[in-house]
Amino acid sequence: MDTQNPNVPAHAHTRVAAKKHPNRRHPHSGLVHDHTRHTTRFTVIGNHLAQHPELSLLAIGLGTHIQSLPVGARIDIKTLAARFPEGTTRIAAALRELESHGYLRRERVRVPDGRIITRTTSCNQPGHSGTEAPRPAPRKRTRPPGSKPLPAVPQPACPAPALLQQASDLLAGLRREDPRLLLSVCDTAHLAPGVAAWLERDVTPAAVRQALADDLPLEPLVRPVAFLAHRLTAQLPPPPPFRAPAPPASVRHPLQNCDGCDRAFRGPGGGRCSDCRSDSP
Repeated sequence: MDTQNPNVPAHAHTRVAAKKHPNRRHPHSGLVHDHTRHTTRFTVIGNHLAQHPELSLLAIGLGTHIQSLPVGARIDIKTLAARFPEGTTRIAAALRELESHGYLRRERVRVPDGRIITRTTSCNQPGHSGTEAPRPAPRKRTRPPGSKPLPAVPQPACPAPALLQQASDLLAGLRREDPRLLLSVCDTAHLAPGVAAWLERDVTPAAVRQALADDLPLEPLVRPVAFLAHRLTAQLPPPPPFRAPAPPASVRHPLQNCDGCDRAFRGPGGGRCSDCRSDSP
């Protein structure tokens, strides 16, 4: 029959040989590694960082650089910007990327001298505790048995966190006035409300510092915290005098014409002047 089958392809496809397949890559194309085993000065970096699907190339490179640094190295934004040409804005963004994906942990801690610093922890495998021994938790300071308790100090009426922080910073700087006034974290926390009570009474920080650090005794201070607590309590100034709020400004009415004499005067609208009001019965 002359009728052709429409389901039969017009031309039969010829199978391509395996070595000539168009989608098969050439065996010598792509990346080739020339590896040498390191014996010194090397850092093991996980592929989860080097090939991270969401981190930017800058964040991956910065994370690799941070993991290669020794303990105690400075990795703040200014230090990294001085080391690399990317600038503070891009480096800060890369640090935020590493922090959001768990490769960095940044926390603000208070050191024994009263200062607040930023402690940065680099994690080479986020979500894994690692093989290093955990850091021991700081032990709570306890006073030896038989020691006298700390004397009480004045308390502020409104212990705002900013006011207490200002008081703690003032106490931490007393050691610059006299080395004998070096206070521990526990002593600073105990005295801070007393200093805040002074600051709350409109006493300047310089005046508080002078009241605490001037005219110190010549003999050694056995318990500087007790000495300062006594001064905070015994020399507490009175509260500032009450200041009544200023009265509101008087209302200044617009000029208008009197309904009786047509003279201009100031007063509420639609009325008479004082003379016309006094003449009316």
